[in-house]
Amino acid sequence: MTDEPTVEEQDGDFVQSLERGLSVIRVFDADHANLSLSEVAAATGLSRAAARRFLHTLVHLGYMHNNDGRFSLRPKILELGYAYLSSLTLPEVAMPHLEDLVEEVRESSSVSELDGEDVVYIARVPTKRIMTMTISVGTRFPAYATSMGRVLLAAQPEDWLERYLTAVSLHGLPGRTITSPGGLRQELRKIRGRGWALVDQELEEGLRSLAAPIRNGDGRVVAAINVSTHAGRHSLESIVRDLLHPLLATAERIERDLAVAPGGTTPRDPPAYGGADSQAWGAPSPPYPPGRPPIPP
Repeated sequence: MTDEPTVEEQDGDFVQSLERGLSVIRVFDADHANLSLSEVAAATGLSRAAARRFLHTLVHLGYMHNNDGRFSLRPKILELGYAYLSSLTLPEVAMPHLEDLVEEVRESSSVSELDGEDVVYIARVPTKRIMTMTISVGTRFPAYATSMGRVLLAAQPEDWLERYLTAVSLHGLPGRTITSPGGLRQELRKIRGRGWALVDQELEEGLRSLAAPIRNGDGRVVAAINVSTHAGRHSLESIVRDLLHPLLATAERIERDLAVAPGGTTPRDPPAYGGADSQAWGAPSPPYPPGRPPIPP
């Protein structure tokens, strides 16, 4: 019986030395931050001689540090990832983080932007269906009745917000949805102060949603992220207790990636209402307190 053909024999363009060099980089992680030559060779399946050549090449190029025979990665290695991140759009940056969040909390999560009076979904990872209406990328909902919409409205300058409250038609579920401009203005002030929004069955019966802002590297609120759940699974208290911390942590991770992803730092379109104040969309958002709010007990 003959041996299986190697990758090189199957594909003449395959560079095995590059594959081996990358395998050396990949063996370093949080649990294996400092490794000896022997440990690298054992983990990669390379000979000691080959492992030595790759390690010393990486040291020479500035990607790795050699401290008395113990090797570790240097910050320059981040350049390899930044080249990828710098080409991503906001949805592409957000999606892997949404997937991690949904896996952790077992609830659906989405990212949206503000477009006029609506929020537009630009990324979504669902779990169980909790709404009678179907939500997908491109779905629009009135901003005032959603947690993400209120987070985005709270980030707008006062002049813009005043025009919005004057023009918008507020309606929703009787007895649940805020339908007065004064009531919505008061709620937005609360959201500005605490840095997140919680909406209880104002868009649809049984739907509860928690949202936080997403800022780019310049401090501009460019999107919002939420977690949605059914009222039968989470009380208002348990939503804050169990879901707020993972949500805020996910928003921070997205923001760190956005800081090196120019393609994902601005909304696709500014909100409506035009004029000079429309320039404020994408400007620094001073209403929110700096940094992330403390997690309630």
